[in-house]
Amino acid sequence: MEATLLQITIYLGAMLVAVPISIRFGLGSVLGYLLAGIAIGPVLGLVGSETQDLQHYAEFGVVLMLFLIGLELDPRTLWDMRKRLLGLGGSQILLSILVLTGGAMLLGLNGPLALAIGMTLALSSTAIVLTTLTEKGLMRTTGGRGAFSVLLTQDIAVIPALALLPLLATASPVRFTEDGSIERAGEDAHHSISLVEGLPAWGVTLVTLAAVAAVILAGRYLSPLVFRIIHNAKLKELYTVAALAFVVSIAVLMILVGLSPALGAFLAGVVLANSEFKHELEADIEPFKGLLLGLFFITVGAGINFATLFSNPFLIIGLTLAIMLIKGAVLYGIARVTRMKARDRWLFTLGLAQAGEFGFVLVAFGVSQAVFPDFIAEILLLVVALSMLLTPLSFILFEKIGAHVADGFEEAPQHDEIDEEAPIIIAGVGRFGQSVNRMVRASGFKTVVLDSNLETIQLMRRFGLKSFFGDPTRPELLKAAGLDKARVLVVCVDDKQSAIKLVRYAKRNRPDISVVARAHDLLHVYELYEAGADHIIREVFDSSLRAARYVLEDMGLSDYEAHAMETAFYRHDRQNLRALAEVWKPGVPVTENAEYMRLTREMTDNLESAILTQLDQMQDEAAGARTPKRARGDVGALSGISRKTERPPAKAPRRPGGAR
Repeated sequence: MEATLLQITIYLGAMLVAVPISIRFGLGSVLGYLLAGIAIGPVLGLVGSETQDLQHYAEFGVVLMLFLIGLELDPRTLWDMRKRLLGLGGSQILLSILVLTGGAMLLGLNGPLALAIGMTLALSSTAIVLTTLTEKGLMRTTGGRGAFSVLLTQDIAVIPALALLPLLATASPVRFTEDGSIERAGEDAHHSISLVEGLPAWGVTLVTLAAVAAVILAGRYLSPLVFRIIHNAKLKELYTVAALAFVVSIAVLMILVGLSPALGAFLAGVVLANSEFKHELEADIEPFKGLLLGLFFITVGAGINFATLFSNPFLIIGLTLAIMLIKGAVLYGIARVTRMKARDRWLFTLGLAQAGEFGFVLVAFGVSQAVFPDFIAEILLLVVALSMLLTPLSFILFEKIGAHVADGFEEAPQHDEIDEEAPIIIAGVGRFGQSVNRMVRASGFKTVVLDSNLETIQLMRRFGLKSFFGDPTRPELLKAAGLDKARVLVVCVDDKQSAIKLVRYAKRNRPDISVVARAHDLLHVYELYEAGADHIIREVFDSSLRAARYVLEDMGLSDYEAHAMETAFYRHDRQNLRALAEVWKPGVPVTENAEYMRLTREMTDNLESAILTQLDQMQDEAAGARTPKRARGDVGALSGISRKTERPPAKAPRRPGGAR
C-alpha cells in the first residue's frame, strides 16, 4: 500500500512541477508530461517496471479523448467543411503516408511495417499547434485556418489508423482456422471473453455490424432517456457515473467484437454531437480525460530508452530532421497548389512539420498488437518527442521568415477600399461593438466600422450594415476612415495590446479626438487610461451593477432606494478607480506596488460608510424636492474611468410583470 501511494505521489508531483513550467515556456502540456516522465524515469530512476502496467490503464484516456473529439464533430459541420477536410487534410495525410512509407522501405523495412511507420509519423501535434496558433493570434489567418483543417482531419484519421494497425502486425494475435472461424492466439486467449471467437467469417461480420448498430441506436435513443432520468434525480454525481459508464460499456463492447474501443467511443461521440446533454457529457468526462492522457504521456516519457539515443545520436537526430523536412516539403507543395500567399504557406508548412501526440498513441497500440518491434518503437518514440520539442523553434523560424516575406516579397494582406468618412469611427464589431454601432446609428449619427474578422464583416453586410474589412490598428486605414476629421473613436477590438496601440496612436495624432475604449479587466483599464483614452468601459461592470440593484429590490428595498444605492456605489467606484489609476505603475504587479495596495485597503475599509453617506445626501436632496430626482444615464462612461464630467447610471425601466 505504501509503495503504491509513493508511486502515485511521484507521478502527480512530476505533473504539477513539469507541466506549468513547460506551458510557461510555450512548449505545451504534452511536452510537459513527456519531460516529467523522462525526469522520473530514465533520468532519476524513481519509477520502474510498474510504468508499463500503469500505461494499460492510462490508455483509456485515449478512448475518452476520441469520444470528446466525436462530440465536437457535428455531422453537418463536417459536411460544410468537406472541401477543406478532403482537400487540405486528406491530401496531406495521404501524401505524407506515401512519401514516409517509401522512405522507410528504402531503409530496408518491409511493406507493412513501413506503412505503419508512415501512418504514425504523418500526424502532427494538435495540442501544440492549436495552442501556439491561438496564443500568437494566427488562427484567423489563411495559414492558421488551413492548419486547423488539417489537424481536424488528422484527428478523424486516427480512427481508421487504429483499426488498420492490427492488420499490419508481423505476428498477429488473431488468425483464421481451416473452417473459417477466428481463433485468438497467445496465452491470454483462454482467459478473455469474445463474442466472435469460434464464429465463421460471415458470423463475425454480422456480430461486428450489430455492435456498431447498437452503439448508434443506444446513443440516439437510449442515452437521452437515461440522462433525463438522472436529471430528475437531481444528483450531480450521477451524471459523471452515467457518462463514464456509457463510454466504458462501449469500449468493452468493441473489445468483445474485436474492434478498437477508441473507434466505438468516437462513433458514439459523433452520434451524441447534437444531443442536449452534449455539454454535460463534456464537462463530466474532461477531467478524467485530461488526467488519464497526462498519465499516458508521462508513462510514455518514462518508458523512453535514452540508451538508444546515446548509442545512435546521429541516426535519431538525422531521422527527426529528415521526417520534418519530408513533411514540410509535402505541406509546402499543398500550400502552393491551393494558392496560399507566401506568409501563410510558411505558417502552414512550419507549423505542421512535426510528428504529434497521436504518434505516441499509435506506437503504444502498435507494440501491443505486435506491429512494431521494440527497437523500432523506441526509435519512433524518440523521433516523435524530438520533433515536438523542435516545434517552438519552427514557429520562431516562421516569425523570422514571415517578417522577411511580408517586407520584401509580398504585399500586405488585402483590405477593403474605404470610400467614406464619418464623425464616429468604430474599431471592432464583436458583440460589444455591434451594440454600440446599432444604438449610435439608430440615434441618427453616421459611423464607419472597421474589423479584421472577415466573417463578421460579411455577416454584417448580409443584414445591410455597411462595414469595412481591415486591421483597425493600421494608420492608413484609420486615415482613410477619416481619423483626421472624426470626433469620436470607439475602440472595441478583442486583443488588449491592439486596443492600447490604437488608443495611443489616435491620441498622439489627434489629441482632441474623444476615445471611448472597452477594457477587458481592471489592469486593462489602467493601461488604456495611461494610453490616453477618454472614456473606458469595463465590459461586465454595468451589467453587474444592474444585477446587484435587482438583488436589493428583491430583498425589500424600494425602487428608488435600490437606484440610489447603485448610483452611490457607482460614484464611489469611479472615484477610487481614478485614484488607483494615478498610482498604478506599468510593468509592476499591483501586489508589489506598496502605494496601490495601501490605497486599495483604505478604500475597502471606507466603502460601506462612503456609500451610506452618499445615500443619505441623495435622500435628503430628494426629500426637499417635489419629486425624487432621477439621474440621467451616461452610457459612454459608466464602468471604467472618464476624463470628462460624469453622470450616474440611469434608472432602468421595469418591464411588465416585474421583469427588467
